[in-house]
Amino acid sequence: MSEQTPIVLVHGAFAESASWSPVVEQLQSRGHEVVAAANPLRSVSGDAAYVRDVISGIGEPVVLVAHSYGGMVITEAAAHNSAVVGLVYVNGFAPEHGESAFQLGAMFPGSTLADAAVAYPVSTGGNEFAIRQDDFHQQFAADVPAAQAAVMGATQRPATEAALSEPLPTDVPAWRHLPSWFVFGDQDLIIPVALHRFMAERAGAKASRELAGGSHALSVSEPEAVTATILDAAAL
Repeated sequence: MSEQTPIVLVHGAFAESASWSPVVEQLQSRGHEVVAAANPLRSVSGDAAYVRDVISGIGEPVVLVAHSYGGMVITEAAAHNSAVVGLVYVNGFAPEHGESAFQLGAMFPGSTLADAAVAYPVSTGGNEFAIRQDDFHQQFAADVPAAQAAVMGATQRPATEAALSEPLPTDVPAWRHLPSWFVFGDQDLIIPVALHRFMAERAGAKASRELAGGSHALSVSEPEAVTATILDAAAL
């Protein structure tokens, strides 16, 4: 049994597990076991099943942390799951039953993702989406140095249209029965700040941190604030 609550970090679309590296370093320095899961980004139900497997492999109750689309995944993975003790949404979707990432993203004005995304077919059927590399810095990580954002754009993992359009399957979203924390940037161009505020209030969040000037890439640009929010969740 670890001395600290283990943390599972789930990245979202157009990112990958290394996007959590600054947060991982800070959590490890404080004695936490941390796993940055490689979210498949194929479907909400399938991705959540994978995250549940990751949690089972740890063998202890965990705090689940998600960025962006990853919020869809942890809301499903933690539903009716006694191995999860808290949820942290980092610029993340916190859906209700039947809501999809696409649907939520259009609930309030402010997202410019549609203008920056490119879609292409995949051999397994359907399409997947990525952010054009020329647009990645401004769209995803405007508060990150350009050279670093260029690497992030080159290493981004696309998400399928199926994943982004799949409604949340569970009839009882995990935030209804688990404590939740939210941290988000007011300059997020993927998920409008009005939506972040709405979801945090709807979930009855224990705490909500709104970061002035924060882009969508908070785990890279604001790791201290993200880590502080996770530590608050892990302390309960």
